[in-house]
Amino acid sequence: MINLYTVLSTIFAVCMALLVLFIRMKAAKKPSSVKKIVLPPIFMSTGALMFLFPEFRVSSLQILEALTVGAIFSIFLIKTSKFEMKDNDIYLKRSKAFVFILLGLLAVRVVMKLVLSTQIDIGELTGMFWLLAFGMIVPWRIAMYVKYKKIESGSIPPTIKTSV
Repeated sequence: MINLYTVLSTIFAVCMALLVLFIRMKAAKKPSSVKKIVLPPIFMSTGALMFLFPEFRVSSLQILEALTVGAIFSIFLIKTSKFEMKDNDIYLKRSKAFVFILLGLLAVRVVMKLVLSTQIDIGELTGMFWLLAFGMIVPWRIAMYVKYKKIESGSIPPTIKTSV
């Protein structure tokens, strides 16, 4: 049986994903920067404080599983995050596929959460899904940082600089 906490946290996750989607679409209109790429995972890392409380702690195997799934999910985000040069500034290129991938990943996470919530305590599940999200955002942002720095340094030839 699915409990109220599972339903509420799922609704919250959907709202957060829609907020991220909105912010991402709006951010594509402004030049990117190292700060805009690096800060989100740093801010998200404060969520690790939940592990100070025993109800959120997970086993080593659960950590490995969550981080592995997050890393696999990050591949889709990495593939759809591209930069382009406009007026001597570097912009994150808008991708129609990104919207569908983000919504698809959200749907998969919601289904996983609803299925797993019947087998895993809600606190542990919260910890696992935070690890999954963190395991997804860190590789994605590292890849974005590397792409951004290559364009910024000019190591990518100017003929390719317009769409990387």
